[in-house]
Amino acid sequence: MIYMIKAAAEKTRLSVDTLRFYDKEGLLPFVSRNQSGYRAFTDGDLRLLKTITCLKNTGMKISEIRRYIAYVMQGPSSVPQRQAMLLAHREAILAEQQRVLANLKEIDLKLSVYSSPEAVQMITLERAYAKAEKVANGLPDPY
Repeated sequence: MIYMIKAAAEKTRLSVDTLRFYDKEGLLPFVSRNQSGYRAFTDGDLRLLKTITCLKNTGMKISEIRRYIAYVMQGPSSVPQRQAMLLAHREAILAEQQRVLANLKEIDLKLSVYSSPEAVQMITLERAYAKAEKVANGLPDPY
């Protein structure tokens, strides 16, 4: 099936402007143009757009996505390079996921403190301790 840019945008849940931007950035060399010069997307193109969206949503830079697409355009001979890129990206995503989880734990800890019946007392003690620590070290009291 062939989709014009508006239909491709609806199918991929990307805006027409985003598709045009991706094309301008060299991410869509696989998209053909019809006899009138309009972009004509195929189902295969939409599958590649799904991959591009995934890579973008997981933090891959446009320049890296462009390199990945260049490998795709090379055909089967570039499978090892694509695999290496995706493995490295996967590792970066997992590391970011661990950082996010660690931060989420800190947020959950604070929420549990604030939800406690002793929240005001705990915060008052925490603040007094911080103040005393500043004074003991000769630092100005910001409280």
